[in-house]
Amino acid sequence: MTPAFDRVRFVMTEPSHPGNVGSAARAIKTMGFSELTLVAPRIDAISIQPEAIALASGANDVLNAAAIHPTLADALAPVTLAFALTARERDLGPPGLDIRQAALLAASHLALHPDARVAIVAGTERSGLTNAQIALCHRVCQIPANPAYSSLNVAQALQLAAWEMRYALLNPPIAQTPIAAPESATADASVRAASNDPGRRPASSEAVQALITHLEQALEAVEFLDPAHPKKLMPRMRHLFGRCALTRDEVDMWRGVCTAMIATAGRAYPPAKSG
Repeated sequence: MTPAFDRVRFVMTEPSHPGNVGSAARAIKTMGFSELTLVAPRIDAISIQPEAIALASGANDVLNAAAIHPTLADALAPVTLAFALTARERDLGPPGLDIRQAALLAASHLALHPDARVAIVAGTERSGLTNAQIALCHRVCQIPANPAYSSLNVAQALQLAAWEMRYALLNPPIAQTPIAAPESATADASVRAASNDPGRRPASSEAVQALITHLEQALEAVEFLDPAHPKKLMPRMRHLFGRCALTRDEVDMWRGVCTAMIATAGRAYPPAKSG
């Protein structure tokens, strides 16, 4: 299988049914993938439960290698492009697209950036993904099922997502960034430039989330953000930076801006002396 398959992560958040974990392992292995990640499972040792092993049906290697993380932020730390798989429209959130468009975008991202990593994130059976979990992803994607009955269990949804990802990776489109699709020559030049300049490679989710935290501190320091009445400022900032496909250099630049804002605010509003 091509190396790109090894850079795709399938994430199950708070799984509660061992059978679904086993079925998910089988689903992604049949499509050539091997990286299954579990976030805060509701059952201890969920991947070695008899039902999980039975429904994995030979995909025990994927099941045994499944990584477990306490939070979705930890699971997405090295990821550079994450898709939240959800059936519900959101008033506030990342841009939406269907699963086929998501797979094509993922394939382009992986082709353009040799060290990039992609994640498909699925929610719980009962309630799906929370708004806070979706905010950690770059895009929302949906499976265009029957609108009169669109219910799929998590393993089924991951099976469809894995199939679309497989088809896109085996039939790659012209490499393009998440923002725009350059001509082939430009894409080739971008790949060479990114390879020679690590600063132009996509920033990891961990780096972007650290930037958001730093930005929040800076906005409070300059009194633009009132922590007692934050409204929707930070979620909107998070979605803005998620859409921008920041590079490592751009994250470093914004961290410098935040540091300068905090330092300037400290000079303008020095802390009161006690006594």
